[in-house]
Amino acid sequence: MIFPPPEIALKVSLALGVGLLVGLEREWSHKEVGVRTFGLTALLGMLSSLVSLGMAMICVAGIVLLAGLLNVRSLMADRSLETTTSVALFVTAILGIMVGQGHFFTPVSSAIVMTMLLAWKEPLSQFATQLRPQEIRSAVLLGLVGFVIYPLFPDRFVDPWQLFNPREAWVTVIFVAGISFVNYVLLRLFGARGLYYMAGLGGLVNSTATAGELAEALARAGGEFLQMTIPVVLLTVIAMFARNLMILGVLAPGALPTALTPTLVMALLTVLIAWRGGSGRQWGSGAQLSLSSPIQFRGVFSFAMLFLAIQILGTLGERYLGRFGFYAVSLIGGMVSSAGTTAAAANMVLRGKLDPGGAGVATVLASMASTMANLPVVYRAVRQRDIMRNLSLVSAGLVAAGAVVLILLRRH
Repeated sequence: MIFPPPEIALKVSLALGVGLLVGLEREWSHKEVGVRTFGLTALLGMLSSLVSLGMAMICVAGIVLLAGLLNVRSLMADRSLETTTSVALFVTAILGIMVGQGHFFTPVSSAIVMTMLLAWKEPLSQFATQLRPQEIRSAVLLGLVGFVIYPLFPDRFVDPWQLFNPREAWVTVIFVAGISFVNYVLLRLFGARGLYYMAGLGGLVNSTATAGELAEALARAGGEFLQMTIPVVLLTVIAMFARNLMILGVLAPGALPTALTPTLVMALLTVLIAWRGGSGRQWGSGAQLSLSSPIQFRGVFSFAMLFLAIQILGTLGERYLGRFGFYAVSLIGGMVSSAGTTAAAANMVLRGKLDPGGAGVATVLASMASTMANLPVVYRAVRQRDIMRNLSLVSAGLVAAGAVVLILLRRH
């Protein structure tokens, strides 16, 4: 059997890269089995798969034996088990075998994910110990609606006006709900590090609710903390912009260029104003933002109904009132849920009911409306006229800048 040198060089490099990546993390964690052992394990798996499948099986058996000896030694030394390191060795050997068989994306992506899991031991352990029953039910519900309920929906329009395709709509709802749940997990993991973490991560889940919660907390703290209301609210707006662009980019990539420039202009202005207005202090390192999990039956059902309402009204508005009818629906929908409005516009592009440029404009309009929808919520929390006057002027300026850029782009 002759192995072509260029192909072998690529496989050796890739296997070593996979092993060294995981091994470096184990070395940084001060484990006895470190970078050299993991590199050799991946290389051994790759070489054994080149020889034969039987040799690869012998390699795996040898790694299992090595892991067993490692645990025996650890038990004799300090009565502890190296379970995680043993499993990581086994997985690294499998990834090396996959490299030898000609797979590249799967072993590389798996090695990155495994390294992340190993490196995030403390945050993940802390998150697991702090899980509430409601959040566990949320994760189960997400799996239920995503993998069990979804196949039950018909993949066709169920109305004579071709407004509602249950399976198509449900996919979009679950996608947006999944993004919100991932952001919620990140908020629980890192939100307690400070006010700005809470503002950014909370804004990815629900910008208006986050702005209201944090404004209320700053009002209770009083003094100089109250002056941080504007930069904190603006951080939630930046997060909302990023989330909407991500939804649009995944569901309707062709619409992203239209929405990107106006949204980036608004985002950059928001960053500049928030940076100048921030005090540089980190408040609330032990606090928790009291946002509920976005994956609850009532929440998912409410979002689904809102999404369908926006999509149906938007389709009817575009059908009977033209493009401006759809834009009017997007503005109103953005005040309630800019994510739902963005998803509805993207879904209309997928159905051929709206061109990508129209969906991009709708996303920008929904983001503008969501920015302005923060104002009454924040006012109810702080009740400070000078702060609200400045925040209103800033918000109006951002919206105006985005509108000018959008108009200029559409004219060209």
